[in-house]
Amino acid sequence: MTGLATESASNVSLSARLKLLQPTAVNSVLAEARQAAAAGVDLVSLMRGEPDLPTPPHINEAGQRALRSGRTMYPDNRGEARLREAVSAKLSRQGLLYSAGSEILVTPGATFGIYAALMALLNEGDEVLLPEPIYDAYLSPVRMAGGAPKLVPARRAGGRFEIDPEALDSACTPRTRVLLLNTPWNPTGTVLRRDELESLASVVLRRKLTLISDEIYEAITYDDCVHVSPVSHIPELRERTVIVNALSKTYCMTGWRVGYCAAPAPILDAMFLVLQQSSRGPATFVQDAAAEALNGPQDCVRKMRDEFARRRAAVLVSLGDAPACRVIAPEGGFFAMVDLTALGLPSDRVRRRLLHEAGVVVVHGSAYGPSGEGLLRVSFAAGGETLALGLERLREGIIRIAASPS
Repeated sequence: MTGLATESASNVSLSARLKLLQPTAVNSVLAEARQAAAAGVDLVSLMRGEPDLPTPPHINEAGQRALRSGRTMYPDNRGEARLREAVSAKLSRQGLLYSAGSEILVTPGATFGIYAALMALLNEGDEVLLPEPIYDAYLSPVRMAGGAPKLVPARRAGGRFEIDPEALDSACTPRTRVLLLNTPWNPTGTVLRRDELESLASVVLRRKLTLISDEIYEAITYDDCVHVSPVSHIPELRERTVIVNALSKTYCMTGWRVGYCAAPAPILDAMFLVLQQSSRGPATFVQDAAAEALNGPQDCVRKMRDEFARRRAAVLVSLGDAPACRVIAPEGGFFAMVDLTALGLPSDRVRRRLLHEAGVVVVHGSAYGPSGEGLLRVSFAAGGETLALGLERLREGIIRIAASPS
């Protein structure tokens, strides 16, 4: 909504706050793709971060049982006790001890959890450090909470994106309050290692920052990479960290809109105060299904991860020898960053040409910050014919653009 007029067509005055917001990259590209489709362009999408795998049957059945038993009334606004206990037990299995009664908050998805954390932590003008390229949907919630996003460029080394702790430290000012991390890291695919987390933790502790740790892709890692929650490895961080997560990716529950946060009680109480002004939380039967997901058999998670590993391999093989193209093999998540800087073209121009000339939808890397320029984000959240056809079109489109970049 950047540049939105303060008066609507009906002369109703709109909030000046809207000028702080901008459409997310996915929504902007989706709008353009819909226009192209309406004009007759046949499109295949390798854009969105939504698994095409179904929610596991035992989770669906738990939700249906809850509906049949009348679990349709208001939930506990902090989250149903059974779900908070399931979250606490899940975190305990990871070496993270949080009280179900006072340190767990159930939210309608991870996005709301991040928003509630920012609202609880920021005063007007406070700065939030965002290593970039970074998921662009973080920016507007920071601004809505009165904060100022401060992008800190990442570096490329050893075939992956890395966060430079010295750059983070240098970016701090007396107004810096929060570091927002995402590991596995959308869009780069990096899974932060223990030694990297130790270096980042030293900045957080020395600068007395609060860490918001978005761990929504925690279950989707490849090869020898393993997700590590910062708090599990660096206990001193616990009092300065908000863990944000959801069931959307791990259990293919994107439409269920259920997530959770874990933090020390004073922070959690502040976040709960924010939440109760705007949400009653996920539906009661949804929370029952979520509890079943966390408490029940986890072989579905392993099968899901194996399927994404096969899709990742297909991306690497399909694009591995395309001209002027280098795929940054993701360590986690289901996005691959494709480096096309050799073309010498802005990533958004490449993205538009692929949309209109090759019929494939991807997201330009510059949408995620200056460090993403020259790259494209390619999603393999969808598989099967969609992925096969999309990769075929993407490869052919890159070949054509390389042959005629002008």
